[in-house]
Amino acid sequence: MAAAIEIYTRPGCGYCTAAKQLLTRKKAAFTELSISNDPAFREQMYDRAGAGTTFPQIFIGQTHVGGCNELYALDRAGRLDALLAGEEATS
Repeated sequence: MAAAIEIYTRPGCGYCTAAKQLLTRKKAAFTELSISNDPAFREQMYDRAGAGTTFPQIFIGQTHVGGCNELYALDRAGRLDALLAGEEATS
């Protein structure tokens, strides 16, 4: 079963676009939580991400991936597909 994916974004964010493009290439359905649609998403993101205050912030299942760079790093390490498939992240 695929993991639920949520990505917090803001307008004009190139990193947000790049992260969404990677998820789309992986055919991973995601929910975009854009602060342009609801400013409350910013506070929600801060509450969930802790130190993650930049955009985007990406959550796959119960795992806080971090931002775009961390998402691409997971992919380069060969660990993103398993995470998208709902398998637990391994360090």
